[in-house]
Amino acid sequence: MNNTVFFLALLMETILVSNVVLAQFLGICPFLGVSRKLDSAIGMGVAVIFVLLLATAVTWPIYTYLLYPKFAYLQTLVFILVIAALVQLVEIFLARFVPALYKSLGIYLPLITTNCAVLGVTINCIDFEYNFVTSLVYAFGIGVGFLLAMVLFAGVRSRIDESGIPQSFRGMPITLIAASIVSMAFMGFSGIATGIFGISI
Repeated sequence: MNNTVFFLALLMETILVSNVVLAQFLGICPFLGVSRKLDSAIGMGVAVIFVLLLATAVTWPIYTYLLYPKFAYLQTLVFILVIAALVQLVEIFLARFVPALYKSLGIYLPLITTNCAVLGVTINCIDFEYNFVTSLVYAFGIGVGFLLAMVLFAGVRSRIDESGIPQSFRGMPITLIAASIVSMAFMGFSGIATGIFGISI
């Protein structure tokens, strides 16, 4: 199989079909917490893409060359420590060079450490037995899918804020209802990678 075709199919699958937020329901906390404003949503999405790529690039060789097979049971612990360290570096970088974005993200930036999407991607790369390059493509696709979900939902929430929502539905109830509708809309992408590229991921 042509690697380029496989990578394109993998990207389409991870961004649209198996969207990390809307299909896998990982990373819900920052999705609901930071998607109120478009600039914060974009900033969080880009930060997650960066952390995903960096975490995958670091954890894959650690597991492959250091942990496997004798210390494979330490996988989750080591991955969490690596992700925490990388998020701390991102936080220091943003605080120094992009203070406006750092302030707008607030408490949700350190929450990338506990974002199950980041840990889930690093573990999936091992479980799916992807090689290093495929793991990076997979992580990038998941990150772009997260960014897409954040941006789309920021637009939805801006419309919600302008609408006359009944008092009992205001706040989190209408937010969760809107998120479920967006999630159902993404189900329409099911099978698109197979239809276009003729391969199943």
